Amino acid sequence: MRLGDLVLKVRSKNAGPFWVTIDIFCDRPEIFRQVRDNLHTRAVAELYRVPEQLLKRFDIEDLRVVKFSIPRPVVQGSAADRDMHGAQYAALLEEYELD
Repeated sequence: MRLGDLVLKVRSKNAGPFWVTIDIFCDRPEIFRQVRDNLHTRAVAELYRVPEQLLKRFDIEDLRVVKFSIPRPVVQGSAADRDMHGAQYAALLEEYELD
């Protein structure tokens, strides 16, 4: 099943000029647990082509949110930046097929 079809919302945004944060919002505790247990950090690192040791993961059960922070490939606002606000990163994870 596509992650975007399972969860309430996948959102990405800037986390400063060097990082992007991707938030996965779940509307029910059982969905949160399913995402937490089946969305592997290594798979997310491979999806965004970042070394696993640079990816930060936060499982926030009280809010039913799984959050990832990844380094931006280029500094925000630089001439090579193609996503100034970091908003397009969510689309990759929405399409991810969850086991």
